[in-house]
Amino acid sequence: MDIKQVIGSIVETIIKVAVVFFLVSFVYDTAIKAYDFGYRVFAEEAMTTGEGRIISVYVEPDDSVRDIGKMLEEKGLIRDANLFFVQELLSENHGKINPGIYDLNTSMKSDEMLAIMAAETVETEESNKSKADDQAASGEDGEEGSEDTGEEGAEGDTSEDGEEAGEGGETGGDTEGAGGNE
Repeated sequence: MDIKQVIGSIVETIIKVAVVFFLVSFVYDTAIKAYDFGYRVFAEEAMTTGEGRIISVYVEPDDSVRDIGKMLEEKGLIRDANLFFVQELLSENHGKINPGIYDLNTSMKSDEMLAIMAAETVETEESNKSKADDQAASGEDGEEGSEDTGEEGAEGDTSEDGEEAGEGGETGGDTEGAGGNE
């Protein structure tokens, strides 16, 4: 029985050593991957160096950050969609990605892409506001009201003085006819 106990003890020790070895290997590999992932969150390089390629992407209003990351990974703009998700989560542009069409370059880093996708609304709002200001300054918004006022004035002229209304009507008719010919 001594031999059975010795053999049992040796087998038990070998199994314990094997389990400990696999656990240590697993923890080591996991730690290396976790460190690499954490490092890449803040120091991920662009897909290409130099000029790169411009790729247009369309972000839909109901796209999640994970969906956007998967799309960018499929188009070759980023290496890892999960990494993009974490980068967006930790970025100053968290929750600010706007729907639209964006021209992104393979030489851009993820944080540059996030900044472009988050900044688009500010530019769009500013350009819309400046267009509205330009229209107000040029009087384009008031054209419909001017036409109505002009018609009411012409009707009033007709009832007061028939000649003036007739002349205005003829001139308007000539202008419209000339405009139609051109």
